Amino acid sequence: MSGWESYYKNQGDEEEEDQEEGLEAGGDYKYSGRDSLIFLIDASEAMFETQDEDELTPFDMSIQCIRSVYTSKIISSDRDLLAVVFYGTKKDKNSVNFKNIYVLQELDNPGAKRVLELDHFKGQEGKKHFQDLIGHGSDYSLSEVLWVCANLFSDVQFKMSHKRIMLFTNEDDPHGNDSAKASRARTKAGDLRDTGIFLDLLHLKKRGGFDISLFYRDIISIAEDEDIRVHFEESSKLEDLLRKVRAKETRKRVLHRLKLKLDKDVALTVGIYNMVQKALKPSPVRLYRETNEPVKTKTRTFNVNTGSLLLPSDTKRSQTYGSRQIVLEKEETEELKRFDEPGLILIGFKPLIMLKKHHYLRPSLFVYPDESLINGSSTLFSALLTKCLEKEVMAVCRYTPRQNIPPCFVALMPQEEELDDQKIQVTPPGFQLIFLPYADDKRKVPFTEKVMANPEQVDKMKAIVQKLHFKYRSDSFENPVLQQHFRNMEALALDLMEPEQAVDLTLPKVEVMDKRLGSLVDEFKELVYPPDYNPEEKVPKRKQGDENSGSKRPKVELSEEELKAHVSRGTLGKLTVPTLKEACRVYGLKSGTKKQELLDALTKRFQKA
Repeated sequence: MSGWESYYKNQGDEEEEDQEEGLEAGGDYKYSGRDSLIFLIDASEAMFETQDEDELTPFDMSIQCIRSVYTSKIISSDRDLLAVVFYGTKKDKNSVNFKNIYVLQELDNPGAKRVLELDHFKGQEGKKHFQDLIGHGSDYSLSEVLWVCANLFSDVQFKMSHKRIMLFTNEDDPHGNDSAKASRARTKAGDLRDTGIFLDLLHLKKRGGFDISLFYRDIISIAEDEDIRVHFEESSKLEDLLRKVRAKETRKRVLHRLKLKLDKDVALTVGIYNMVQKALKPSPVRLYRETNEPVKTKTRTFNVNTGSLLLPSDTKRSQTYGSRQIVLEKEETEELKRFDEPGLILIGFKPLIMLKKHHYLRPSLFVYPDESLINGSSTLFSALLTKCLEKEVMAVCRYTPRQNIPPCFVALMPQEEELDDQKIQVTPPGFQLIFLPYADDKRKVPFTEKVMANPEQVDKMKAIVQKLHFKYRSDSFENPVLQQHFRNMEALALDLMEPEQAVDLTLPKVEVMDKRLGSLVDEFKELVYPPDYNPEEKVPKRKQGDENSGSKRPKVELSEEELKAHVSRGTLGKLTVPTLKEACRVYGLKSGTKKQELLDALTKRFQKA
C-alpha cells in the first residue's frame, strides 16, 4: 500500500507547475499561459548604414539585442515562444504570400539552432549573408506586415498569456508618400490592440533625429503599467537598446487571479505575482543511448506474492498511526485533498508591529488589483491599501492558492508607492503577501548562556563593521555556479572553442578589505583571544579513555516502568531517535533505523509484557 504523503504536493510547488489550464467557465480564478514575442525588423538599406565606422549598424544592433534575449530566455523561460520577421526585403517568405516580408523564424521555443541562425547575420559578414540570402526591398505595406504577425500568433496551438511585437526601425515615416497605406497600418494596429496584441517601438538612431509624432504615435501600444516616456527615447547604443528591450520583454506575469473576500457579499479580484523564485539548473532529460531520443518512464504495480499486475482499483492507501495501519478508499483520499475553493478570505486586521522577522517561512508574493473577474476591484483595493497604510495595520487572511492545496494563513502587508528623483516608479503600490507559520511549524530551541563582551571589545567591533560597510543589492550578484553551468551549455550547443568564464562576485575582496581595516583586526584579536591563540592550529582529538570525553551513546535514563507508561499513554513518539535506539539495544530488540520502526519494536515488546 502507498503512503498518503505521495498524494500531497510539496509546499511551493504551485509556482513551478505548468500553468496552461484554461479559464474555467464561471470560475473565480484563472491561470496564465506562455509568453509570446515577435521581433519585427526593418531590413531596408537605411538600417545597414552608420554615421561612424566604429559604430554598429542599426540592423547589427537589432540582431545582437535579439540574440541576447534568445540566450537569456533559454536560461530563464525556455517555454516562451519567440519569432523573427524581416520586412522591406527583396525576397518574401510568409504564409499569406505578401511581398517584401520574410519570416526568418516562426513562433517556437528558443534553442541553440535558432541562436546560430541569428549569428549568421552579425557584422560585415552578416550584412553580405543577408544581401545574398534575402536582399533589400522598399515597396512594403506595414498593415500587411502586422497581418503576417497576427497570423503567426493565431497559428500557435498553446494558450498564450501575453502577445507582443517589438518593431526595430530607424524610419520615422514609412508611408509618408502614401496616405492610404498609412491609414491601413493605423487600422490594423488598432485591430491588434483589440485582440490583446501589444506593439512596441524600438526606434534606433537616425540622421536628424527620430520624430515619433509623424507616424508611430498612433501605432504603438502602451500598457497600463508602462511609462510613456520610454517610447520617445531613441537608442544609439547597444546597451541602451538591450536595457529597453529587457524592460519590455519581461512580462509581469500573474501567478494566480483570485477573489479577495472581505465579507460574505463584498469581494474583489486580485492578481498574485511571484517576485522571487530560486533559480535552479534544469533537470536532465533521459535519452535512449542509440538514437538520443527522449525516453518516458512508466510505473507499474505488482503483487509481491503472485507477481500479477495490479490496476489502480486493486490498491488502497494507508498510513501507520502508532501501531495501527489506517486504510482509506480512493474516494476518501480524494476527499481529504479538497479543502476549499481557491481565494483569499479576510480574517481580520493586526498592527504591523506584530509581524516579526522570525515568522519568515518563504519569499513573499505581491498582490495587485485585477479587473478581469470583478469590475471596480482597483477602486476597492486602493481604498483598502490607503486605510491600511494610514492605520499601520496588516490584513490577516486565509489563502488557498489552488484546488487540492492546503490553506495557509498569510499577512497582507501594505506597500506604498515610491518614486525616484525623475518621478519614475521604483516600488509599486500593493500588498506583500507574507506566509505565516502555524503553531506546528514553530520550534523551541535550547539556547546556550549568553556571553557578554566588554565595552572595549564592542567599540572595536563597531569600528570594524563601519570600515566594511557597503551598499548591498541582491540583483548585483549572480549565482556563479548557475552562470558557469549555462555558459558551458551555451559553448557546447553553439560549438564554441571554450566557454566564457563567469566572474564569481560572491568572493570577498580580501586585499581591499585588508587595506580598509589596517590594524583593526589585530587589535580586536588582542582584546578577545589569549596571547598564544592560533586560529589555524588544529584542535587535538580527545581520546576515548579521557575522563571528560564521555560516551558516544546517549545514556538511557528511562526504566522499564517508564517505557511501559509511555507505551500505554501513547507518548513514546516524544522520545528522541538516539534514546529509542539505546532502549532497543538495552532490551535486545532488532529493528531498523527509522523512528517508526523503533517505535513499533518497543511498542510490541512492552504491550506483550
